[in-house]
Amino acid sequence: MVLAGVLSGCGGGDTLERFDGPTMGSHYSIQYVRHSAGPAPKTVQVEVESILAEVDRQFSTYRSDSDVERFNALPANSCQVMPGPVLELIRVGEQLSVQSDGAFDLTVEPLLNLWGFGPQSREEKVPTAEALALVRQRVGHGHLRIEGDRLCKDAAVEVDFNSIAAGYAVDRIAARLQALGIDSYLAEATGELKAVGRKPDGSAWRIALEEPRDDRQVAERVIEVNGYGVSTSGDYRHYFEQGGQRYSHTFDARTGAPVLHNLASVTVIHPSALMADGLSTLLLILGPERGWDYAQKQGVGVFFVLRDNDRFVVRTNEAFERMTGGKPQ
Repeated sequence: MVLAGVLSGCGGGDTLERFDGPTMGSHYSIQYVRHSAGPAPKTVQVEVESILAEVDRQFSTYRSDSDVERFNALPANSCQVMPGPVLELIRVGEQLSVQSDGAFDLTVEPLLNLWGFGPQSREEKVPTAEALALVRQRVGHGHLRIEGDRLCKDAAVEVDFNSIAAGYAVDRIAARLQALGIDSYLAEATGELKAVGRKPDGSAWRIALEEPRDDRQVAERVIEVNGYGVSTSGDYRHYFEQGGQRYSHTFDARTGAPVLHNLASVTVIHPSALMADGLSTLLLILGPERGWDYAQKQGVGVFFVLRDNDRFVVRTNEAFERMTGGKPQ
């Protein structure tokens, strides 16, 4: 999930503190307004990094000892005791799967690997029909079930939380900052973010939304955010071309293949960074028509960027503009 950056300023008696670091194969950053008796950056950083380390231990698909990868290594008809957050996100994934008629699915990791985008990938290429049919037998949220504190599967499915884990981490960090008495902050992890309050000079947290290009970073628009999570999903970072066709890492679980429409990126603004994260992926999968209809029906604030030959076309809805103080485009 990609955002171009954060535009900031400072002033007044309170101080604007910042720190950042590596996480989940990417990067995180925290900015917060420190009042005179507020916690020092080192104290806050320890709290934030403990949350990120826990999320990585539970959800990473790039370390064999994570809870998720230990489950993924199990054969069909197996169960494993899971921490509460994993079961919580399984339920969120099921909700998004049902709402998208199965297009969104947490069990697409075998497809990602087959097409060259996953943690066990060998090369990026279009698979044969036979290989695709074989892998699709191990894909589908219906193969999962929760029994008490155990996650079970009736097929050799593999779960991938990359579409929602970072948003969940941001919500966890936001809750911890609030518990520490921090009421104005911008928390970001791997591009997912949440902004609450205002900077010391009274100005808003301003977020630059990135134009979906792979050659350089260009701000498509700058928005002001207070009290919301923001997530962008796009097809422009991870893709390959074969036979004149572009294949991205965004998969429709119903077909077992990358989506091929002209919706280049989707930004969602939502009170929950977790839901913004999941919904931006869901809407990108559904595409420019079905995704738009879903957002309108559910009242989800969206910022669509569509490819139109050699240019980009922006489409936003009333919910997005209401939450960012703009006008629909």
